[in-house]
Amino acid sequence: MGIQELSHNRALVVVAAVYTLLIGVAVAIFPLFDDWHPLVATLVVDCVTTAIIFALSCAVHNGSLYDAYWSTAPILIAWGFAVRGTDVPGIRVALVLICVAIWGLRLTSNWARNWPGFKHEDWRYTQMKEETGLPWWAINLTVVHVFPTLQVWTACIGLYAALTLGTNEISVLDAVAVVLIIGGATIELIADAQLRAHRTASMSPCRTGLWSLSRHPNYFGELCAWWGMWCFGVAGHPSAWWWTLVGPVTMTVLLRTASVPMMDKRSVQRRPGYDVLMRELPAILPIGRQIFRRQ
Repeated sequence: MGIQELSHNRALVVVAAVYTLLIGVAVAIFPLFDDWHPLVATLVVDCVTTAIIFALSCAVHNGSLYDAYWSTAPILIAWGFAVRGTDVPGIRVALVLICVAIWGLRLTSNWARNWPGFKHEDWRYTQMKEETGLPWWAINLTVVHVFPTLQVWTACIGLYAALTLGTNEISVLDAVAVVLIIGGATIELIADAQLRAHRTASMSPCRTGLWSLSRHPNYFGELCAWWGMWCFGVAGHPSAWWWTLVGPVTMTVLLRTASVPMMDKRSVQRRPGYDVLMRELPAILPIGRQIFRRQ
């Protein structure tokens, strides 16, 4: 039996084994970079584990092996920053690690539930290959592996300010960060459940619950989480507010200018009436609803 023929549960066992290997490698090699700046050390380890999963994805010829990396990497990156911190209030360390873990594990579990197995590869990877004309391995290396790894590491810079430099006492801003991350994860959980229920009955655009407020409420929850991580950094080390903005800002730009257009284009092609919905609802933020007027 080829790996593409594995059942969903057996395929998930393979994925779990791969990520266990990656965690083991990360934990084993991180101490080798004790003398390096924490940002550089975490980036190097991040790139090493990315190289491993890239090689394994080529072996199974399925770039979706990387998909869960997006939500698991921040958990390890946060731990890497935490072990380098000194004089950071223990309650802040605990809050950050718990919040990031809750967000990451929820997102990973949602991916695992919806992933059909190795017989399936994310449609965006196939589309990019067709549109660019590049070979599969080149798309797999650059767009699927390297770019997301760099993007997620950049978005985690606020966690460095919180867990390594964050010596300030606990403040209201820490509470705001908790609300944003846990609230964002909850919004994603509800939005995903509502969309899943809708799609079991209809191929039409979802207009119920959170999906009546924006076209991509799950992305709104995602952005809440990333901005929450930034808030933790500012709470712990206020002078870092300006240079840590690179994290949530780049993530916001990525979702708004890349993810949303790709999802919208696909939905217009596959879901009758989605073009009307695009004129009625904002893309991500559940504010500024437009009133559709027939031209």
